[in-house]
Amino acid sequence: MPVGSKKGSVIFSGFRALGLYSNHLSHVVRYHKKHREFYIVTAVGNCFHTYNVKKLGIVAVSNALPEDISYLAADRMLVYVAIGKKVSAFARNKEVVHMYTGHGADVHLLLPFGDHIISVDRGNAVIVWDVESEEEYLQITFDKVSFEVSAVMHPSTYLNKILFGSSQGGLQLWNVKSNKLLYTFTGWPSGVTVLQQTPAVDVVGVGLSSGQIIIHNIKFDESLMKFQQDWGPVTSLSFRTDGHPVMAAGSPVGHIGLWDLEEKKLVCQMRDAHNTAIAGLTFLHGEPLLITNGADNGIRVWIFDTAGGGGRLLRSRLGHSAPPTKVQHHGLNGHHILSAGQDGTLQSFSTVHERFNRSLGHGTIIISVVGKIASARQSDWDSIVACHRGYLMTTTWNYQKGSMGAHKLEPERFNKNRALSAVDITSCGNFVVVGLSSGHIDVYNMQSGMRRGQYGEDEAHRGAVRGVSVDGLNQLTVSAGADKLVHIWKFKSRKLVHSIDLGTTPVTTHLHRDSGMLAVALDDFTLNVLDMETKRIVRKFSGHRGQVNDMAFSPDGRWLITAAMDCTIRTWDLPSGCLVDCFLVDFAAVSLTMSPTGDFLASSHVDNLGIYLWSNNTLCGMVSLRPLPADYEPTVIMLPGTCPGQEGDADLNTEMIEYESPEQLDEQLVTLSMLADSRWKNLLHLDIIKKRNKPKEPPKVPKAAPFFMPTIPGLIPQFAPSEDSNQGEQVREVYTSTMNNPSSSLFPPDDGPVGMLKEMGPSGIDAELRGLAPDMGGDVSVLQGFLKMVASMLDSKRDFDLAQAYLALFLKLHLRLISQEPGLMEEASKVSEKLEDTWTSMQTLFNQSLCLLSYTKSALL
Repeated sequence: MPVGSKKGSVIFSGFRALGLYSNHLSHVVRYHKKHREFYIVTAVGNCFHTYNVKKLGIVAVSNALPEDISYLAADRMLVYVAIGKKVSAFARNKEVVHMYTGHGADVHLLLPFGDHIISVDRGNAVIVWDVESEEEYLQITFDKVSFEVSAVMHPSTYLNKILFGSSQGGLQLWNVKSNKLLYTFTGWPSGVTVLQQTPAVDVVGVGLSSGQIIIHNIKFDESLMKFQQDWGPVTSLSFRTDGHPVMAAGSPVGHIGLWDLEEKKLVCQMRDAHNTAIAGLTFLHGEPLLITNGADNGIRVWIFDTAGGGGRLLRSRLGHSAPPTKVQHHGLNGHHILSAGQDGTLQSFSTVHERFNRSLGHGTIIISVVGKIASARQSDWDSIVACHRGYLMTTTWNYQKGSMGAHKLEPERFNKNRALSAVDITSCGNFVVVGLSSGHIDVYNMQSGMRRGQYGEDEAHRGAVRGVSVDGLNQLTVSAGADKLVHIWKFKSRKLVHSIDLGTTPVTTHLHRDSGMLAVALDDFTLNVLDMETKRIVRKFSGHRGQVNDMAFSPDGRWLITAAMDCTIRTWDLPSGCLVDCFLVDFAAVSLTMSPTGDFLASSHVDNLGIYLWSNNTLCGMVSLRPLPADYEPTVIMLPGTCPGQEGDADLNTEMIEYESPEQLDEQLVTLSMLADSRWKNLLHLDIIKKRNKPKEPPKVPKAAPFFMPTIPGLIPQFAPSEDSNQGEQVREVYTSTMNNPSSSLFPPDDGPVGMLKEMGPSGIDAELRGLAPDMGGDVSVLQGFLKMVASMLDSKRDFDLAQAYLALFLKLHLRLISQEPGLMEEASKVSEKLEDTWTSMQTLFNQSLCLLSYTKSALL
């Protein structure tokens, strides 16, 4: 198959997404009678998560759907989700068991109703489905101008009755069994956003788009009380059922209002409960617990156990509420990923289990870029450094304490119109190197936070510093600036050692400390790789069609992985200097990090709140890597879902190239026999082995001969001779024919005497070579034939190890006889010359290989 027809990525496959907990859809609370436990169901993209309320631990992740979920509902047995014009029912929180199709527009409301499910679409059509048969039971169509359905609920104890709310402000009560409109409520001037049953029968809570909350008795069509919130439309309502007459109302700005229904007043405000609109809130039945979720990617559980009526945060699951801008692995095991986002938080996500996730806090200044994050000496002092876009201050963070550190590194000699542009922390964790937009590079001590000097007499670069890194031994510091120069400095003396003109302005840099390779991304979308030891550019790559956002090296330094605004993620092989893998994603990756163990690549993307893990296929099996052509067109791979092992392109063609190695790669190359060492290595020591294995007692004579003895068919009975004696005669005949036929000097490796000897064991080979002597039934011509066979093996350069072993044993057994026979001496001299020539050529090849290996180890590339 041609390379261009490959789809997706050969090296990476989507594994799972981290840090995704909730979106703008309201959660659903379910109660399991057998477990006696409450569960929360939240929608995340095209699947939903199930958490237990006790610990907010994730219980299940549903199978992925082809589209994002637009509404979520649940009853005792099933979870219902709306996707486009379809409604799916999930069993066991995992798999789809029912599918309901028939809507002409996208479904935006769902209500489980006994053995039925009610769905409302954007076209104002209401369909009642039979859950088991998946058939349409009833359809109601409303006039969108006069009554556009915006909310739906089932009033408690009202048999077969459904209450609909409209965006015009009116309500309608229907009997879905008889398909009759029972009553029309005049309603209010503002649209209805929420309908919620109160603990009292016949009374419902109505939330309006004007922010007004109405407690209405639908039996007498009478409003019992009214409340007004000043935070915009009411997004959700819930009522306490543990003996306290309190109602909670959500708002679009993230505040929650708590209203006392007896005193008819606001008793408490829970401001900034979420950073975005309150998508849903639910009081657990009979418990003082309030569950909330929002589009800020968070689930929170509040407990009401303090005076004043307010709730305190009991437990939560929080991700980034704004897209992360920098991700980096923390620690040497690759189990934790540090992530900083535009929401001002620095968080740590575990690739093992969500219970190990932690938030390091919220910065006083919104974090948008984290230059470098290191994990050295984290137990002694602050080990993480972050720089902030548009600000001159560098902050330190403590991973052990999970909070911002003690120091704020800010140069005092500049005014506030300068900003940080690059930062790095040394591998020992003692120093921080900070690059500024003014071209200055300062050094700070991590323990004291004091400034320890600067690079250059005044400024290190005549322009903004685009990248700064320190090598693994604190010997050299390398910096790149907008002046198109790369400077290499002595770390301790801060003297300039070498400068390299890039010719183009760099965008960012990334150093692989173990190999000393510095990757530099340039403004013209190309990449340069600089060797810190030789201080020269050793690789140049081109192919990106947009600005390079981030780069990452594989742990062994062999691959350089880059992400750019052209939505591609490319893998470059440094030794060969070729592009070996490339794939497209729907959203451009803004940050990359490769785990220290090389098992996962983590990425963050534009307009996405999660961190996406890609598994390294080369660790799981054989992967054929070939250079991709210049006109290679990558295909789009879907971002991984939250379910482990979920892959949108599971049927990617990963066909391996079936390579069958010939018996000999080239006539000039020495080829071994590939036989086991035990077949030839111990030939010279066979007498020692036999002596060691000699039995202590003589073998016992059998009491009786076997009943049947092998005989030769014929008139006269004759016992059949043993096969070993015939085989020995055959070998001698082959040697004799070889002597008499000089044209057969080249022996096929698996034919003739070589093939016969290959099939024998060490004892058989020893017996055969002893039998070549005249006193053992052989002849001098047979000995000459054996030497010619060895010479032929040396000429063909095949079975080289066997030729050496056979020749060594032959000389050990017949050396005295060879010295007495001129013909044998002449033949042995020819073999000696061939052997010397072969070893000379092999020694030359060995020296060349050792020289190349020595250069590779010193130059690295």
